[in-house]
Amino acid sequence: MAESPLVSIVMGSDSDLEIMNEAARALDDFGIPYEIDVTSAHRSPARTGEFARNAASRGIKAIIAGAGGAAHLAGVIAAETTLPVIGVPIPSVLNGLDSLLSIVQMPAGIPVATVAIGKAGATNAGILAAQIIGLSDAAVTAKLKQHKEKLAQGVEEKSRKLRQSRGK
Repeated sequence: MAESPLVSIVMGSDSDLEIMNEAARALDDFGIPYEIDVTSAHRSPARTGEFARNAASRGIKAIIAGAGGAAHLAGVIAAETTLPVIGVPIPSVLNGLDSLLSIVQMPAGIPVATVAIGKAGATNAGILAAQIIGLSDAAVTAKLKQHKEKLAQGVEEKSRKLRQSRGK
């Protein structure tokens, strides 16, 4: 039997899947089970509200919500749950700036953690969700430490190659 999902990845449209798959890849890297679905703050508000209200009782620990344009999905979800919600701005008409501003400008009392626009943001959303899960899972914390070490090693390697190419 597959493990129950700990993170829910949702998006406002299936056209956002290419970007939101980056969040899924990050969760895969940390061995965190997730679910992925489409729900819309505007086109299916009742479905979105029901999803948000029931997520915690289904064992979800964090929600990653990607949307473009008006990008109300993360905020609508955050209004209906006590779970941490991570908003991923999807590039749209204004190169994602409209999405970013829609997600980041939440009113006091309805927080949404907001990451960068596009694929980098989706990757970071997956890592942030892993950090949330890692608060109560030592194995995930260990994988996060390895991830940070790998990043640092990559910088050292690039620095070494740069110095060698410049003869220093």
